[in-house]
Amino acid sequence: MAFITGMVGCSSFLEEEDPSNLTPESFYTIPDHAEAALASVYADTRFIGGGSGIFSSTWQLLEAPTGTSTTETAQNSDLNNLYGLIYDGRTQHIINWWNGMYKVIAQANLVLEKVPGITPMDEAQKAKILGEARFLRAWAYFYAVRLWGDVPLITAPQTASSEDFRPSPASQEEVYALIVEDLKAAEAAGLPWTDVSGRATLAATKSLLSKVYLTMAGFPLNKGASHYQLAAEKSKEVIDYANASPGMINLFATYPELHDENNDNRLEHIFMLQYNVVVAGNPMNNMFPNFKPVTFAGPSGTGSTVPTEEFYNSYEPGDIRAKNQKGFFYTTYYENGSGAEFDLGAPYIFKHFNQQALGTKDQPGNRANNLNVPLIRFAEVLLIYAEAQNEVSGPNALALESLKRIRDRAGLTTPSLGEFTPDSFRDAVLRERWHELCYEQITWFDMLRLRKVYNEATNGFDNFEGHVNPSSNQALQAKHYLMPYPLPEMQNNPNLTPQNPGY
Repeated sequence: MAFITGMVGCSSFLEEEDPSNLTPESFYTIPDHAEAALASVYADTRFIGGGSGIFSSTWQLLEAPTGTSTTETAQNSDLNNLYGLIYDGRTQHIINWWNGMYKVIAQANLVLEKVPGITPMDEAQKAKILGEARFLRAWAYFYAVRLWGDVPLITAPQTASSEDFRPSPASQEEVYALIVEDLKAAEAAGLPWTDVSGRATLAATKSLLSKVYLTMAGFPLNKGASHYQLAAEKSKEVIDYANASPGMINLFATYPELHDENNDNRLEHIFMLQYNVVVAGNPMNNMFPNFKPVTFAGPSGTGSTVPTEEFYNSYEPGDIRAKNQKGFFYTTYYENGSGAEFDLGAPYIFKHFNQQALGTKDQPGNRANNLNVPLIRFAEVLLIYAEAQNEVSGPNALALESLKRIRDRAGLTTPSLGEFTPDSFRDAVLRERWHELCYEQITWFDMLRLRKVYNEATNGFDNFEGHVNPSSNQALQAKHYLMPYPLPEMQNNPNLTPQNPGY
């Protein structure tokens, strides 16, 4: 009996909560918890750079189907299927995108539910954290709705006991309504225009909202003129701020500045994924040539995303962007990153090549590739305005200036305003989108919203359906407007039906 009494007497001690076992209920109690929770949302955005099998990264989902790149390696069957346009719901890149985005959404939902109840807490700090969380949730849903169309719309934390634990897909209209609502809330949250720490800003919010409006104007929602007008207005707000504060937002004078890690989160870089080798190094190494000694690591690299000759050759004569080591490509480099110059035998992507870390002529790299991954650049904002304004009422002076700024940096001349028609101006802007924004995971979404594809041979645009990608000699089909739902997710959630057409 004494033993039993002793056990009962200890029960209160045994039932005490271990302070190291934090739960959503015990964690969200002080402002530092709110900041840490938001940091976890930002950290989860790096799923894009995660692995998708041998010699491949998750971001390649948005490059391989475009036709602007090909591969020098054949070891990854999922990546090969993306290039060959024969991917399905078992493709690892597709599974990773779905899981990654919904993890961002889940973490943002926790912040949005729990942070409002933290007291005491500075109200401005609280509003800013909630605004950033809504920006990040909108960012994730914007990818989801463009990739899959109708997707589950989850706006609160879920557990296995949640009433809607296995949600059915919501309509694209509903998803876009939440995206716009979140971004408008972020706009009003007191965010600074810029922030060199890399957190979401007012410039990033307005720029993303302009992208959302531009997308809604095109396929599949076809909102047309009203949303082109909204895209023009929102992008102009960023341009007006940049023109008034050119030291805060502007184009870099030269292209190498785009991939100088000292410029992370500055000037042209409006929003980036944050990378540091202490946590995770730049994930664009799959753009290195296959087993050619362009870095301190010697003959390495995978060559699993390299430009097609057709796309490289489609740049106008004299375009600096196609000049060796001056723009977005390189055709020679230095042995082991810093030795004798040698011919690469083909063009490769220089856009994400961090010379400070990897090496350059007579300067060995420091091996710490802390280059961020650009998601929104001021160059894109200029092109959004030019395209959207043209669709509203034809090109105006600011639309021409926006296009001209892109072409001026490339060393190209631009016709005068009177030499353009709305149709010719549209094609000029879209060509610049292909040539300026290539290999930044943007081109595929342009193809979807426009239902057009740049044809390198004609310098014009083909209809999406029937266009043959030079990288695979395969034609795009109507089913490629959407990605298939991931098969594991359909197995886990029987309400995720029907599968998207054609898969």
